[in-house]
Amino acid sequence: MLFSTIAFALLFDALVWATPVLWEGRAPYNYTKADIDESIGPYFSAVKGTHNASNYFQFLGHALLTTPIWPVPEQAIRTVIDNSSIFTPGSSAPQLGFRRSEIIAQPSESGNRTAFDAILESGVTAFHFSLKTDKALPLNYSHEYQGVWIEPNDGSHIFDLQITSKLVRTPATHVLGIRAHNGTVLFQTPFHSTEWHNFAVVVDWDNLTLKVFYSLGARPLKAVTNVEENSSAVKGPNGQGEFHFGVLKLPLVDPSETPAEQADVVHFGIQEGSCEALIYSGIFVESTQDGISIGYGNTMSV
Repeated sequence: MLFSTIAFALLFDALVWATPVLWEGRAPYNYTKADIDESIGPYFSAVKGTHNASNYFQFLGHALLTTPIWPVPEQAIRTVIDNSSIFTPGSSAPQLGFRRSEIIAQPSESGNRTAFDAILESGVTAFHFSLKTDKALPLNYSHEYQGVWIEPNDGSHIFDLQITSKLVRTPATHVLGIRAHNGTVLFQTPFHSTEWHNFAVVVDWDNLTLKVFYSLGARPLKAVTNVEENSSAVKGPNGQGEFHFGVLKLPLVDPSETPAEQADVVHFGIQEGSCEALIYSGIFVESTQDGISIGYGNTMSV
């Protein structure tokens, strides 16, 4: 049976939230592979390769414990890339330089995503997400990855989560970094292989600022930055965009290509074609009018 958007709403309305949840992306246990294949409910699954969406987005049921900081019955989501993960946007050329599998937040399978984005991206809102490594399908840290971002029509990112070994001096240290619109790294932390990494990024859409909250494992969120300038972003509808989470793997430079081709990382570069994954949990967007949720039913001011 296909997942019911009404059932989803009833399930989560039964819980008491500290602040208004604008989008609920924590997957209930009755969400199935048939649902993601059809982009049913809160997930739009078109940014992927040529196979069915369930080849790239796997709902893990009770097989893996989700982040413990949210009192919600949810299943973790494994997001997979392989050599088929080449996205072709509309009538444009295939993005041969990238390997990418991403879910985009949507109000429902029949909802208007542009109008929905305006709801998520007005006033001051917090974008929550937790992730961990997949031991069976590890990343190749000779590459840079992006995992979470908001993308307006100009292709920029209001903020993003970068995964790399290049942010620190020791190459063997894998790092998660939250970057502002202009690419400035606001916060970074080692990407431990066994723990959930819990984030919230607070976006002030009027004053063009960001603030990052973070915790490891079962600890509640805490502020890890001050309110930081994000003034290179654009106010209003032109600065609003789709909320993505998943895996985007950037290419390595191919020395046999021309300088112009090397600069076009979307369409050129080296990809080994390996099968890799990240696992997500605790994904939702909330208004911060009553503070930010930090876990276990608690809030704090932003």
